[in-house]
Amino acid sequence: MSEEQPSGVVFPMAQDGRRSTAEVGRQVVADALRHIDPVGARVVEQETSWRSGYVAHFRRALEAGLGSRADALSIARAGLRSLRRRMLVLVEDVEHPLADWPETATVLAGTEVRGTVEPETELSLPYHGDRLSGAALRRRVDAWVSEGVVEPTLAEAVDAVLDHPEWLRLEGHTVAVLGAGAEMGPLPSLMRWGARVAAVDLARPAIWERLRRLARDGAGTLLVPSTGSAGADGVDLLTEVPAVTDWLAAQDGTLVVGNYVYADGASNVRVSMAVDELTRRLQEARGDVAVASLATPTDVFAVPADAVRHSSQAYASRSPGARLLGRPLRTLSGGRLLRRAYQPSADPGVSDTMIPQQGPNYALAKRLQRWRAVVARDGGSLVSMNVAPPTRTRSVLRNRALAAAYAGAHRFGVEVFEPATANVLMAALLVHDLHTDGGPRHEQPWQDEAYAAVHGGLWRTAYAPRSALGLAALLGYGATRG
Repeated sequence: MSEEQPSGVVFPMAQDGRRSTAEVGRQVVADALRHIDPVGARVVEQETSWRSGYVAHFRRALEAGLGSRADALSIARAGLRSLRRRMLVLVEDVEHPLADWPETATVLAGTEVRGTVEPETELSLPYHGDRLSGAALRRRVDAWVSEGVVEPTLAEAVDAVLDHPEWLRLEGHTVAVLGAGAEMGPLPSLMRWGARVAAVDLARPAIWERLRRLARDGAGTLLVPSTGSAGADGVDLLTEVPAVTDWLAAQDGTLVVGNYVYADGASNVRVSMAVDELTRRLQEARGDVAVASLATPTDVFAVPADAVRHSSQAYASRSPGARLLGRPLRTLSGGRLLRRAYQPSADPGVSDTMIPQQGPNYALAKRLQRWRAVVARDGGSLVSMNVAPPTRTRSVLRNRALAAAYAGAHRFGVEVFEPATANVLMAALLVHDLHTDGGPRHEQPWQDEAYAAVHGGLWRTAYAPRSALGLAALLGYGATRG
């Protein structure tokens, strides 16, 4: 679908006749802040260079909610309301509010693809050529905790799944995997474990050939949507939210709506907004809908005091060579390079790992998902929203600067995961959450986000991640060329 001739969920038309993503992003963040931080809202509205200045405003939208749970909820609700009010749906060249999305003639028929093998009955994790399970997997998680690669609470979650292998099958659930072909999605693991999955992705034959093969070679049941007339597998969420709502609302068992969609540029916000509208409609249609998503590690997060202490100790124990190099680099860069991550007394600390090159549309799409998780959890829904690790996915490797930074990240205490490892680990956290009512409930939303976070070390490294990003890219450039 081209940005020149969009259909389905679209940005509103600006006065100059273009659909301005920058104006929507600026106004949504301002609306989110308005009642809690009116000064911050005015600063956002006066931002003249959104594409380069957005990072500070998304950070402010996190920090302004740290004062109380009520503040965080207010920001999330206001941001969601603003997006839903501003985004539109274009059907046959006529714009409609999302709430008035016209019904179309599309009716989805589902076909089942059943697996041919017995389900795996033990959690095992691919890691550096090995397959870790049982005590070996526990030792690997403990090592990650010691190295600061994950939050210590990950060990609790993984231990629980290891102790309850019967959880893996997700008996009594139907997991709607939106973006079923996504590299970071849980579908391959769920098929191996014997789960029931309703897959949603675009009508592209290559995607469905792969997914059907995964299902046949697995142990679960894959529900494949197709349009009754054409009989083609797949459906476009941008244009068919009402039809997908009807199809998923009729599924058996507890329904899990898992958001794993991704698109480039403005389309990322559009499809994320379509998923949000679908989620809202399903929650209205039935009372047992769980909400699942993955938070990107390259965002702004509040982190526990323990993570601040870990980072401060790492900074204090830098090698003599690092100290010698760091001082002139900070001086020459005006303090931008190799600066410490936190003030040692910060509680909570704020880890700003946003990468400006990913752009404001990516930031808005991911923040939308976090806002929905906060609001859904407060409303009593089961929520599985977990921080995923930096991972060498295809979308990352297409970005030369980001690929180089990831290749050099290990020199700064950051572990970048292989997709197979990240995929299984995040699927295991989904299983954990679905069997523990979303995991422990905390007083503040940021604490819910921090539970079992697999940030790869970005929260606990000695340096503010963005202050080391350029050097990591420089050091990793040779590896990416190889």
